[in-house]
Amino acid sequence: MTVYASKNWNIQVATLEDLDALVALEEACFSVPWSRRNFEAELEGNQFSHVFIVPHSEYGHKIQVIGYMCAWMVFEEIRFLNLAVHQEFRRLGLATQLISQALHIGIEEGCCRGMLEVRASNQAAKNLYESFHFQEYATRKAYYTRPTEDGILMTLEPLVPPSSERRYERGRLVGSQASIHTIS
Repeated sequence: MTVYASKNWNIQVATLEDLDALVALEEACFSVPWSRRNFEAELEGNQFSHVFIVPHSEYGHKIQVIGYMCAWMVFEEIRFLNLAVHQEFRRLGLATQLISQALHIGIEEGCCRGMLEVRASNQAAKNLYESFHFQEYATRKAYYTRPTEDGILMTLEPLVPPSSERRYERGRLVGSQASIHTIS
């Protein structure tokens, strides 16, 4: 089991032993949840998939996994597929830590951009991704079901580690990490 150090949360790489807890969290959070088979495919059959979990700190608690993120790291791109935090643990920084962890690993693996989709009505998620400087670039009409809703596509390029030291001007990263980008 791989465990990542975090300021606040014990982030681990999910295994098949976490399958029941992942399915339970997914069903509690989404109107169209991934199936057990979807998770099995991510945990066993997809070489690009990375599933990170935050287990409940108390062994045997009724909520075994309080948050998770699934991301694909495919060559130069990290694609964020799913992020869920149990309702009782929202607004405590857990989603921020999961995204940060995925970004750090993506950079280590050579990714240079991040991509994701979010429900048009999910303003909290859009705000979270915008705090990492993801930007909207397109809309997929009627992408989501139950209810039918547009999907907002967002991108982060260049992919840089989350840091309060980053400086942005007119929406572009400025400084040594983005020296190939110019501000006009």
